[in-house]
Amino acid sequence: MTATTDSPVADDTDDGPNDFLRDAINTDMADGRTSNGVVTRFPPEPNAYLHVGHAKAICVNFGIAEQFGGRCNLRFDDTNPVREEQEYVDSMIEDIRWLGFDWGERELYASDYFEQLFDWACELINKGLAYVDDQSADQIRATRGSLTEPGQNSPHRDRAAEESLDLFKRMRAGEFADGEKVLRAKIDMAAPNVNLRDPVMYRILRATHHRTADEWCIYPMYDWAHGQGDSIEGVTHSLCTLEFEDHRPLYDWYIEQLGIFPSRQIEYARGNITYTVTSKRRLLQLVEKGLVSNWDDPRLPTLQGMRRRGVPPEAIRRFWREVGVAKRENNVEVSLLEYYMRDHLNKVAPRFMGVLNPLKVVIENYPEGDVEHLEGVNNPEDPSAGTRQIPFGRELWIERDDFMEDPPKKFFRLAPGREVRLRYAYFITCTQVVKDESGQIVEIRCTYDPATKGGDSPDGRKVKATLHWVAASTALQAQVRLYDRLFTVENPTDVADDEDWLDNLNPDSLQTLETCYLEPALAELKVGEGCQFERLGYFCVDPDSTSQRLVFNRTVALRDAWSKVKKKGG
Repeated sequence: MTATTDSPVADDTDDGPNDFLRDAINTDMADGRTSNGVVTRFPPEPNAYLHVGHAKAICVNFGIAEQFGGRCNLRFDDTNPVREEQEYVDSMIEDIRWLGFDWGERELYASDYFEQLFDWACELINKGLAYVDDQSADQIRATRGSLTEPGQNSPHRDRAAEESLDLFKRMRAGEFADGEKVLRAKIDMAAPNVNLRDPVMYRILRATHHRTADEWCIYPMYDWAHGQGDSIEGVTHSLCTLEFEDHRPLYDWYIEQLGIFPSRQIEYARGNITYTVTSKRRLLQLVEKGLVSNWDDPRLPTLQGMRRRGVPPEAIRRFWREVGVAKRENNVEVSLLEYYMRDHLNKVAPRFMGVLNPLKVVIENYPEGDVEHLEGVNNPEDPSAGTRQIPFGRELWIERDDFMEDPPKKFFRLAPGREVRLRYAYFITCTQVVKDESGQIVEIRCTYDPATKGGDSPDGRKVKATLHWVAASTALQAQVRLYDRLFTVENPTDVADDEDWLDNLNPDSLQTLETCYLEPALAELKVGEGCQFERLGYFCVDPDSTSQRLVFNRTVALRDAWSKVKKKGG
């Protein structure tokens, strides 16, 4: 199922949408379950970079907390030191703040609770609800059963509580090798839900943790740390995506057996977007195979990549707000996200002129060596943005596509003998075409009408085209990177067994233009700042820029070219 919206109009400033999550919270508030306020949490595992799918969870958790006057905790699920690094923690903090959310002093970690989790595990052992198992991971897996067959009890399941407690403490003390023993909950090996078949709570793992160093050699499993972390923090609503639905009975079982604060888990569908992959494993493949430059490649759906591309965080928030939450997986059109990108940038992005595929124009009747400055509007959508001065001279650059020597009937731009308007400047008429020895057009000779300064004719004559341009004598030379969708099909991973999903990569997802010419005012933009190149699209300054050479990334084109391709069946 693909979710689309023909007329998106809402923004992220009203009282919030209505959905089943908010209905459930309203019911809980009425029943007195949230007497101390609504508390949510966003619990990322610091083992990769956040992507646009994570942004949905961030928007849901922080957005609901704000809407209900509560708070949202940022709690890192740092229970697997083999895969986790401080680098990912730092990048996640940066990304979430970039999205526009803040958690105050509530930056928390599962590792903050390692001692409490250990004590609670000892409590379950004493109650006969957990035991130390000597079986290997392969043996446990082989005896877990299936959806149609019950599991088999471990030979150590009835181990005395005193013995299990002693072994568990010795596990912590480092007396056993990695994988030699585990701690398992004692629930029901015949349970229809396989998550309740004596799940592993702790494993022995000698690895240096990015926060606790080598203090621990046993680490809790996510299902054990998740609910208890929520309970410790007083999280009223643990909002998870659908893959955790089958884990909810275990979440509830641990809380009930310990008699601790009853956090409530509610699931919703994760966010999927067309022409995109958000699987950590698949994103890692793209990076490791060199199919993208790195995790911040602007073609990737990582928040690092989207920020480098110039995607405004306001557009991402509005996108997920309008998509909403559902109980069923769907695939949202990426064109909707692009719509919100354009809609926001149109209101805030300053306008400049840039020529990406340059063709020289010489105005023969304009005085040689003269440079005048014409007034340009910075943003017609925002009068407070003011105006700028644009240099104009005898030699200009225009887009090569804006000239045709032998134009078809519906081509209204520059051609021999034809008059057009230069944006903010004058009417010009093509008088001569200059070619090189191979017949390639290298220069256009024109005349201008001084009476049309500002783009209007005093005698009322009309022209059918207005072109953007850059004065050659003051132009900035820049590299421009034109980014497009990374894949050519809506669902890149929907392939037959004998096909490779990587074959769906778009070979034209990046086009690098080495020699482009821009207005000199663009030199004042800082890395990450965006603008509109008039008639071309929205762009931002890339970190690869230097004082000698600017680099710009295209954020999004002015129009959705893909929709036309789709309608044609291309």
